Amino acid sequence: MQLSLDDRKPLRKWLLFILFIGVQTASHAQENLGKQYDFNDLLRSILHPGRKPDSLHNKLGITVVPNIAANPTIGGQLGIKAVAGRRLGNDPHTLFSVGATSASITTKGILYFYVNHNIFTPGNKWNLQGNIVAAKTVSPDHGLGIGRDYSGEDHADSVLANPTHKGYAINSNYYNIREKVYKNVAKNLFLGAGLSFEIRRQIKVKDTAAYATPQSVYNLRHGFPQGHYSANGFLFNVQYITRDNPNRPYRGIYFDAGIRINQKWIGSTKNAIQLTSDLRKYFSFSTTSPETVLAFWNWGSYLLSGDIPYLELPGTARDGSFRSGRGYTAQYFKGTQFNDTELELRFPILANKFISGVVFGNLQTANDEHGTKLFQVFQPGYGAGFRILFNKQTRTNLALDYAFGRFGNKGFFLNLNETF
Repeated sequence: MQLSLDDRKPLRKWLLFILFIGVQTASHAQENLGKQYDFNDLLRSILHPGRKPDSLHNKLGITVVPNIAANPTIGGQLGIKAVAGRRLGNDPHTLFSVGATSASITTKGILYFYVNHNIFTPGNKWNLQGNIVAAKTVSPDHGLGIGRDYSGEDHADSVLANPTHKGYAINSNYYNIREKVYKNVAKNLFLGAGLSFEIRRQIKVKDTAAYATPQSVYNLRHGFPQGHYSANGFLFNVQYITRDNPNRPYRGIYFDAGIRINQKWIGSTKNAIQLTSDLRKYFSFSTTSPETVLAFWNWGSYLLSGDIPYLELPGTARDGSFRSGRGYTAQYFKGTQFNDTELELRFPILANKFISGVVFGNLQTANDEHGTKLFQVFQPGYGAGFRILFNKQTRTNLALDYAFGRFGNKGFFLNLNETF
């Protein structure tokens, strides 16, 4: 792990701060016995002050909110979003099902529409996961690799590594259709298969004719067209789940590992085989205040053979929810091999759990094309934030985080539900 002494000092201070907050919160958690209070209760108190707030057993599982978000990748975002969640059937052991849809526009000219779902049938016999995305995007490009300085003489390698971290804006139209079907084969264990079609058209970036940007160099080396591509593949996954809620878990494990096989005969520009892994573990510090949680996340993607399009390379915020690596823009770091590890402490601030707090840190690592190997160099990110409880029945909350990274990176991140 290559961090300078100056880099390690603030990181050590941050880790000590996380541990201090964890001890203080755990000791105080037993005192927070108040009933949960969410945004719907707040509106009801304002509009109908004489009416008693609903209990935790409110059956309403749909939240419709303005889709107001912000982060360094998209700028400011405005739209509308609907999130739904409920347990299907009468079996109390059936896992929680969720779905969401959104349409939005951002200050960086991004238009984005999606519908996604993660459904568990009664008794967890089947799990259906999928999404449809149509977007006009602007993707920032800061080069290939983990930000390691390049001192060689090869001009193409220098452009690809982008040692000055210059940002290039890549405009494109993006379409994604993905569906996976999992079958329960043992307690908490699922086997799944599916298809994913990722298509980009009208890819435009300045200076591509002169091959002066990282993307254009990569495309030339790996035989991809400069203006379009498709990455279409078969998905085969194994999944193990004991977490109690996908929106805001208090305890349990989520694990998913899979193989993606892109094939030309179903329209992919190139053949490729990738291995992906996603591990999340949640530790609740208290039975009376289960919202006090230490959460761990490790996500990785590794090319086994073939070639992946530049904008589909695994990297910062390229996990399924596009939220990893807070402190940096999407794909600020990327490679054919990539891994991100995150730790987050979540704790109630108000006794009624309406407002909570988080502190977090992450470490990213990737390979590059001039000798850097995976797990050789790590880049840190860290920050803190607040959570506002929007719907206590589905544990839907509003997440407001401010995060810092290296090379002058920092930014405000606003989303619905926990990062992981």
